[in-house]
Amino acid sequence: MATFTELTDYMNFQSLLSDEEKLVRGTVRQFINNEVLPVIEKHAQEQTFPTDLIKPMGELGFYGATLPEKYGCAGMNNVAYGLLMYELERGDSGLRSFASVQGALVMYPIYAFGSEAQKDYWLPRMATGEVIGCFGLTEPDFGSNPAGMRTRAVREANGKWRINGTKMWITNGSIADVAVVWAQTDDGIRGFLVEKGTPGFSAPAMKGKWSLRASITSELVLEDVVVDEEKSLLPGVKGLKGPLSCLTQARYGIAWGVLGAADACYQCALDYAKNRIQFDRPIAAFQLQQEKLAWMVTELTKGQLLALQLGRLKDQGKYTPAQVSMAKMNNTNIAREICSKTRTILGANGVVDEYPIMRHMANMEAVYTYEGTHDMHTLVIGQEVTGIPAFRC
Repeated sequence: MATFTELTDYMNFQSLLSDEEKLVRGTVRQFINNEVLPVIEKHAQEQTFPTDLIKPMGELGFYGATLPEKYGCAGMNNVAYGLLMYELERGDSGLRSFASVQGALVMYPIYAFGSEAQKDYWLPRMATGEVIGCFGLTEPDFGSNPAGMRTRAVREANGKWRINGTKMWITNGSIADVAVVWAQTDDGIRGFLVEKGTPGFSAPAMKGKWSLRASITSELVLEDVVVDEEKSLLPGVKGLKGPLSCLTQARYGIAWGVLGAADACYQCALDYAKNRIQFDRPIAAFQLQQEKLAWMVTELTKGQLLALQLGRLKDQGKYTPAQVSMAKMNNTNIAREICSKTRTILGANGVVDEYPIMRHMANMEAVYTYEGTHDMHTLVIGQEVTGIPAFRC
């Protein structure tokens, strides 16, 4: 499989990056080229995750990268973090999902809503990859409507909580040492840290996926799981704003990450078109192929500039969740289309694992749906610009 030393940069958006941001991007790209691309197709075919990369990724500061250094994290700004996600997903969506869940959906809520004891206990070990986390919000019957969740936690008289429920489509679940589980309580939705091995808690793996095959996806089952309030309950938040704020962090990373998958496909398409000879000419010489390539690089460039501006706003504390929805919605959609157009340029070769196209293309089908579907993000933006919610008819 061909590797490329530089990302696509038609409008020279890297001239807007700091030296530190460029260093982060270059470091991750080298890691992906050397450690991930040689093995990822085999993992996707066999439906396995490259667990041997978990510790090296921790050593490089990939987990909870924007969190403070006092907890063993890298303390990156949001643009550097976005570039990290870009390069990870250029390797595979499963790899970016792993790091995104670890950082944005587990370490972030512990940092934002946990006690100091919880932060000190979990964050340094999660930053190194010694401890793996997962995020339990989605349920079999409630995806886009998390307020309807049926998982319930009941406070008992002895400072304990009893949790019952089921979560679905949980990245990292079967290998996680701790799960952030959101549950209905008499005080509203609350977050709990549930450790692996707690009686009544299990995380069976889900198989048979045609998408995100190099990623671990699981179910979480909680049957009379009893946890200690001081160790388990996240004290700093009540209500849906807790899990939704975590999803905003993850969606921001996705908005950058999918561009990496799109870039991998675009560069593959361009290289293939310039070298594939038909009718005594490279197929890049034909108008229809040039139209596809021109569309792809234009949309990729627009996505890069959208993500960069969002990152700058996020670093200034001036962004909104609806702006994150726009970036996630737009960039995932164009990445999905770029993968599809690339497949047509490669013809039959586009479906074999000598090239990364079908792997990225299949992954985009899942990313298009998770962390808020394309349609739901459309409605978030619609509500923002009209002031009228359209989530219910």
